[in-house]
Amino acid sequence: MLGLLGLSTLDDLFEVVPEALRLSRTLALPGGMSEPDVAAEMGRLAGANTACGPDLVCFAGGGAYDHEMPAAVQAVAFRSEFVTAYTPYQAEVAQGILQVLFEYQTLVARITGVAVANASLYDGATACVEAANLAVAATGRPTVWVSRGVNPRWRATMCTFAEGTGHATVELDLDRGHTAYPPPEEEVGEGDPGAIVVQHPNYLGCLEDLDRARAVADRTGALLVVAFDPVAAGLLRPPGSYGADVVVGEGQPFGTPLSFGGPYLGLFACTQDHVRRLPGRLVGETVDVEGRRAYVTTLRTREQDIRRERASSNVCTNQTLIAVVCALQLAWLGTAGLRELALRCARATRYTREALLAIDGVEALVDGAGPTLREFAVSLPVSADTAIERLAEVGFLAGVALGEEYGDGLLVAATERRTRAEIDAYAGAMAKAVR
Repeated sequence: MLGLLGLSTLDDLFEVVPEALRLSRTLALPGGMSEPDVAAEMGRLAGANTACGPDLVCFAGGGAYDHEMPAAVQAVAFRSEFVTAYTPYQAEVAQGILQVLFEYQTLVARITGVAVANASLYDGATACVEAANLAVAATGRPTVWVSRGVNPRWRATMCTFAEGTGHATVELDLDRGHTAYPPPEEEVGEGDPGAIVVQHPNYLGCLEDLDRARAVADRTGALLVVAFDPVAAGLLRPPGSYGADVVVGEGQPFGTPLSFGGPYLGLFACTQDHVRRLPGRLVGETVDVEGRRAYVTTLRTREQDIRRERASSNVCTNQTLIAVVCALQLAWLGTAGLRELALRCARATRYTREALLAIDGVEALVDGAGPTLREFAVSLPVSADTAIERLAEVGFLAGVALGEEYGDGLLVAATERRTRAEIDAYAGAMAKAVR
């Protein structure tokens, strides 16, 4: 290669790269170690992590939650057929994984209430990005209205991608914990939106008025994108029943541990009208030449590659193993189990909320916000960061600090794993921490 280019050394090849950006060949690395020594050192470093469990009871949420993973789900999900499967390019040898992905899509479509779900995306944030891309492509309008009730990390991800796609992201403020839509006579941003993105329940745990969101979308001609909590599907009407065009969410609660932040699972579903713009891949059911039921990748990004000027996404893979776990857990729960899961979360949340609000100086962050499912926000007489630090010392992950955007409150979550004894102990520790 160097000879063809008329160069003498490898350094000549990289001469065009500014020197300040080039990595020095002499790296400040320690000497080599034997395999047992490396294993011992990695074990020492891993020991510095404090996982949620007996030693740290988790009351944090904000998009990642401490839920149970049944032993039966683990036993099936970690079979070698699922763990080793990747992209099912050869359908004739990948019928098992294609079938379970088809079942995953069916389950997601049912809990979201819309017709078609894909075989998953990377996480909730990227699913939200892809939903905005789909809506902009479908409407031809580059403006996206995003409620401040949407997870701030998801919104940040959307803004990052918008810099490359050219979308204009306009944030809608909250009023008493709910999205405040502009009146018809007022313009927001530049022109009518192509998408309106709301979260239900929203980041503060408040239930949004999706009927109103649908009415605003109809008035402006936008697609309605709802970021939903899949656990809430056990008690609340699915977003599709309100007329959502696209429904996205984070599938981590179904079988995926907190895992220090990932990898997680992006849920994505849309109406039949937009199936040709569906990002990622879609597994379908058909019959083979002998009339037997068979599964294939009906749509996938490679087809979009052929029509790149019309494609609304370039995502080319999915979270197969985590989607398998999600499907297994949903199948294990069933309709009654999902309802029971959501009900236990709601009861634990109500008990936790009442226990915290009984502490002097602790108040609801949003007055009159209405019911919450498994998450709520409170204001404290000390900073949220201070409370989190103090409670961590006594074995509690107290919650998520909301920061200045929401008034320096604390976001608290309670799942079905939280017992009455744990909640009482948490409230007692909080009472001491805020003095």
